[in-house]
Amino acid sequence: MNLLDIILLAVALAMDCFAVSIVSGVIVRARTAAHDDRHASCPILHTRLRMAFLFGFFQALMPLIGWLGISWFSRQLEAYDHWIAFVLLAFIGGNMIREAFSPEEEQHFNPHRLRTQLLLAVATSIDALAVGVSFACMGYRHLSQLMVPLPIIAVVSFLFSLLGTRLGLRFGGPLARRLKPGILGGIILILIGVKILVSHLWGVG
Repeated sequence: MNLLDIILLAVALAMDCFAVSIVSGVIVRARTAAHDDRHASCPILHTRLRMAFLFGFFQALMPLIGWLGISWFSRQLEAYDHWIAFVLLAFIGGNMIREAFSPEEEQHFNPHRLRTQLLLAVATSIDALAVGVSFACMGYRHLSQLMVPLPIIAVVSFLFSLLGTRLGLRFGGPLARRLKPGILGGIILILIGVKILVSHLWGVG
């Protein structure tokens, strides 16, 4: 793969991170406004940076795992990775929708939390295991050959996540006032899971 191919691949992998980051930005904006926290800029920046780091880290880690494990195990996992991603995203999205109708004190989905960020990072990146298998099939025999594509994938996902949360924070106010962001976020996460599932089962996208 040439440099342009790697960048395009990285952008494609980052799209789910981008969408989820926008949703997270909207929810963070709504929670901050609800608590009238005028001094939350530092925690929000910390949240954005940590989420972006986790998205970038796992988007690069999963292809590495796929490349290292190109064996019976990795091929078996590849047959189910899209189901795992779908179940995780549907579970998180379903909980977001349910909590949107619950009192605020019973709502647990919080993009500020490390656990939530880890779940989102794993769910949106597990599909990238197949990319690592494809690297091996394309002749990437040595770890040194991955020293270009994996950092590019990580950096692009990091930047797209930062951009996504920024857009969610910037434009999330009017959206949050018109509808419950938890409902919209849950629907988007479920749709991402469905997209991953459909793209594997029917070879779309």
